[in-house]
Amino acid sequence: MVRATRGTIARMAPRIAVTLSNPARAADPELAAAKNRRYLEALMRAGAEPLPLMATAADETVDAVLATMDGLLISGGADLDPSRFGAERDPATRIDPARDALDARAWNAAERAHVPVLGICRGMQAINVFAGGSLVQDVAGHVAEGPSAPVRHPIRLVPDSRLGRVAAAEELEVNSFHHQAVRPDQVGAGLRVTATARHEGGTELVEALESTDDDRWVVGIQCHPERTETSPLVLEGLWIAFVAACSQVAARR
Repeated sequence: MVRATRGTIARMAPRIAVTLSNPARAADPELAAAKNRRYLEALMRAGAEPLPLMATAADETVDAVLATMDGLLISGGADLDPSRFGAERDPATRIDPARDALDARAWNAAERAHVPVLGICRGMQAINVFAGGSLVQDVAGHVAEGPSAPVRHPIRLVPDSRLGRVAAAEELEVNSFHHQAVRPDQVGAGLRVTATARHEGGTELVEALESTDDDRWVVGIQCHPERTETSPLVLEGLWIAFVAACSQVAARR
């Protein structure tokens, strides 16, 4: 797909569906809206056209976006309903069933269309659950208390992975804004672990995963690379790699 721009022919920016939480449900709607904008801004910096979707969108709107998307970003948000992975709900778990339904609908559409998928924080957890995996419902020490700086910790990357090649490093220090997580023994079918961190007490937690199929661009990352003030600059390359993969889909349309 092409368009004329100032006398030259340029490929149209890939259209990327972005599933987002509804700020109206948050304790601080203004802050929640600002968090949503971070995802859209990251995609635009990398050259994409983001198509935001919330659970409040009409069915025909969701259908139209998912039918034309060149890629899917599943953003952060509330906890997934543990009934989706056959577990009882922990008291610390705060769910948003409408968001779960939207993410599952978008994931299934992306799988059918074979378009790239990037999951951030909850998005990584959602990819894992949709692939048949499960979650640890509450992990202490991963979310800062109050308005202080976020928790930061090192992660170890698998060099021969999409994330490892983007980072060109075996270790990074990343931000942490989550209280749920994935253990290596909880990873869903068709996914492999590409980054880990050792939690208090020696528990190993998954910090990134990707598809085992080299022809499927599916990446999940537990930290928040859209929060550039607390994220390694090198992770801007993840947005660029994702948009480049989506551009290949757009070019075939």
